[in-house]
Amino acid sequence: MNKKINQTINFGPQHPAAHGVLRIVMELDGEVVVKTDPHIGLLHRATEKLAETKIYNQNIGYMDRLDYVSMMCNEHGYVLAIEKLLNVKIPIRAQYIRVMFDEITRILNHLLWLGATAIDIGAMTVFLYCFREREELFDCYEAASGARMHANYYRAGGVVRDLPNEMPKYKYNKWQSKKMIDSLNKNRQGSLLDFIWDFTERFPQKVDEYETLLTDNRIWKIRNVNIGVIEPDRAIALGFTGPMLRGSGVAWDLRRKQPYAIYKKLNFKIPVGTNGDCYDRYLVRVEEMRQSNIIIRQCVEWLKKNSGPVMVDNSKIVPPKKDKLKSNMEALIHHFKLFSEGYTLPVGEVYAAVEAPKGEFGIYLVSDGSNKPYRLKIRAPGFAHLAGFDEMVRGHMLADAVSILASQDIVLGEIDR
Repeated sequence: MNKKINQTINFGPQHPAAHGVLRIVMELDGEVVVKTDPHIGLLHRATEKLAETKIYNQNIGYMDRLDYVSMMCNEHGYVLAIEKLLNVKIPIRAQYIRVMFDEITRILNHLLWLGATAIDIGAMTVFLYCFREREELFDCYEAASGARMHANYYRAGGVVRDLPNEMPKYKYNKWQSKKMIDSLNKNRQGSLLDFIWDFTERFPQKVDEYETLLTDNRIWKIRNVNIGVIEPDRAIALGFTGPMLRGSGVAWDLRRKQPYAIYKKLNFKIPVGTNGDCYDRYLVRVEEMRQSNIIIRQCVEWLKKNSGPVMVDNSKIVPPKKDKLKSNMEALIHHFKLFSEGYTLPVGEVYAAVEAPKGEFGIYLVSDGSNKPYRLKIRAPGFAHLAGFDEMVRGHMLADAVSILASQDIVLGEIDR
């Protein structure tokens, strides 16, 4: 009698559904997953170690490149840690700008997640729909920071610059008709805030389009309902956060439980699932996009009515205005010292966390009183989620492993830091 032998295969590291440079060694009994062993390290870029060699402001750009779909949220966690040690109070306008861009980032993240997950499962159209809206939000990033993705916009003490009063417009060219350019520029006649407001007016209908395609779709439900179920107690024990935790019915969100910036002044709801499966995690993220839209509208309304500084008035951590450099020697010295040596933090340690789109993104920072971190430890939400993948996938079919991995919304940049 022949003994049955399970088959071991490699899923990745170049698999299109691996959501990064991830290798999963899978043991299969036919098409049923017996166990999995996720292998990380193929993208390792030593961010935490590199941060110890850079002055504090130079590390902000690294934060963008961790979870490279949640750029400004990562920046927010890092600058909050610095501000806690410095004990500085941030101008209220800068806090509203940060929260507005945090929520724009959340929508950006969930749009990519939805498009990529849909294409993993076989729905091509949703991917194109989601990227249509992402392009407009990247225009907002670019208008404020000059970069479409890695913004490097937040600073300890506020944000680099205030929001522009004019939205960049498409220029006439020989490849597109005048009618097309005029149509593209129709909602760009005002400021960045006007452009964002116009987006928020239209976005709920776009989310309706995604839901029309997916929410009651028979194939979508077959591929997601009762797949990758994780019970609330196990989700907590495994260190899950964000939609992974809320999808299991645990109403934990740092914006409510440990509010930072101006979140406690805003009205929004925290969507929570009931079954803890891939379908619930999908519903939670879709509703989060709607709630983020509501938050953004509140921020835009406040920012339109209220002006003010967007950086603290402290020459030790904030560069002087450029018009002062040619006439004020003290300003020139501050500028030179800030960009060559940076600033120092008091001796101590601090932990700061934000509710990033994927979950709790935390920064544990140790200062020895110098101008560089003595130690920087990043609490990446995707690391805990990937660690729970084996438990979630056992007993499911190989095709279900793709749905479960997609529902975790991992990005290897933050896991392989």
